[in-house]
Amino acid sequence: MKYALVIFETDESRRRIQSDRDTYRADYQNWIGKLAAAGKLVGGDALETENNSPATVRKTSDGTSSVTDGPAHIGEETLGGWFVVEVADLAEAVELAKALPTPETIEIRPLLESA
Repeated sequence: MKYALVIFETDESRRRIQSDRDTYRADYQNWIGKLAAAGKLVGGDALETENNSPATVRKTSDGTSSVTDGPAHIGEETLGGWFVVEVADLAEAVELAKALPTPETIEIRPLLESA
């Protein structure tokens, strides 16, 4: 099965990035390398979270929309990116997520497999 490991930056992870970006990046690259070497990594992307603010579009049932500056959900955690992994089951996806050595929150979602 394929799962998305959705990465949410936290106040702690942002502090670590700002204090020692090279070590932080090396920790991340090591984890990604292990996923790839094990044949589990399908893909992924990081979002620009430091220099540019997102925009949010909300649509209503009558078809109108509103646009606001900023993320859809305000709080400590900010969407930072995602990885797609191919594993046997949710338990394996959880173990891969737990192995990330940096202090982000990871939401694990199964991908909808369509015909």
